Amino acid sequence: MREDLEVALEKVDPEKMREKPSVDTLGSGGHFTDHMFRMTWSSQGGWHDAKICPYQNLSLDPAALIFHHGQAIFENLKARRGNGNQLYLFRPADSLERLNSSAVKMCMPRLPVEKVLKALKALVYLEKAWVADVADASLSIRSTMIAVDPSLGMCPSKTYCFFIILSSVAPASSKECKPAKIYVSDDYSRSLTAGPCHGKTSDNYGASLSMSQRARAEGYSQVLWLDTSEHRFVEQLDTANIFFKIDGQLVTPFLDGSIIEGLTRNCVITLAESWGFDVVERKIAINEVLDANKNGSLEEVFFTGADAGISSLGELYYQGENHVVNSGVTGELSARLVLELQAIQNGRQNDPYKWVVRVA
Repeated sequence: MREDLEVALEKVDPEKMREKPSVDTLGSGGHFTDHMFRMTWSSQGGWHDAKICPYQNLSLDPAALIFHHGQAIFENLKARRGNGNQLYLFRPADSLERLNSSAVKMCMPRLPVEKVLKALKALVYLEKAWVADVADASLSIRSTMIAVDPSLGMCPSKTYCFFIILSSVAPASSKECKPAKIYVSDDYSRSLTAGPCHGKTSDNYGASLSMSQRARAEGYSQVLWLDTSEHRFVEQLDTANIFFKIDGQLVTPFLDGSIIEGLTRNCVITLAESWGFDVVERKIAINEVLDANKNGSLEEVFFTGADAGISSLGELYYQGENHVVNSGVTGELSARLVLELQAIQNGRQNDPYKWVVRVA
C-alpha cells in the first residue's frame, strides 16, 4: 500500500459525452456515466496508476485468473441527491472496509480506504449531473477488484485491477412499494458456512442465479435461502438480509459465516434498539416462522440491502404452499425504518451515527 498514491484526472472529450437518460427511462442500473476510477496493484509496486478517466473497456488476457479461479470481489453503495440539492454517500468508508475484508478472504490486496474514498468523492462530484434533479434520485456505485495475471496455475494473482463505475438509477419513490413475494429454496444452497461466503465475492452471487431465475419465472422477486446442512434455518435472500417481528421482538439470523454482513442490516439493528425494541440475532427455522404466521404472532417481515433499502415481505412460498404475511401489507416498523433511514441518508435529519458523508 503506497502512502504517496496520487490520482490523475483525464476528462472525456466533451463531444464524446453520453446523453443522460430521462427520469422515465431510469431503472435499477445500466445508464453508466462518462467517467470511472481505476488503479492497479502489483506485488512489486503496490497500488499505482490511480486515475479518474473516461469510462472504457478493460483489456484482459484470456488466461487472466479472474476467468479461471474467480478472484473477484465487489461492493455496492449509492450517492443520493438530498437536502439542499447536496449529494450524500451512505457509509462509504464502511463499504470499502468490507471490501477489504472480502479481499483478505480471497488473498487479494487491501485498499487504502481514505485515498480511495477521496477519489470516489471526486468522481461522484464530477458526475453530479448524472443524478436526476428529482427527489430521492441517486447514482449506483459499484466498486470491483479482479485478478488479472495470465496463468492457469492454482495460485493467487500477483496483479490486480480495481475500478469504480457509476450508473443513474430510478428514484426510490418511483419504485413499486407493494410487499414482495419470496420463494423459499429447500433443495438448493447458495453458500457454505466454512469459506468466504459472507464476503461479497462474485462466485458467491453467481451460485444463486439458477434458483433465482426459477423463482422469478414463477412470479417471485427473490429467493430466501436456508442453511446448507439441514435446509431448516433461515439465512438470507439473494442480495439482502431478513428480519422477522414476532410478538414485538425483532429477530434476524446471526452472522454464522454464510450470511452477508449487511450495512443496512446493522443500521436497522441500531435504529430499532434506539427505539426500545428487543433485537435478537439467532438461528430461526423456517417452520418457526410459518408457525408464528399461523398463530398470528408473526407481525411483519422485511429485508434489507444496499439496493433494496428496507423492503416489506408480503408472501412466502414454501414446499408448494403460499403463506401471506401481515395480510400482504407493509408493517408499521418497516415503514418507520424506511422513513427514518431515508431522512438520514438524504440529509433531512440529524445523523447521530455519522453514517452520511457529504460530497463537497
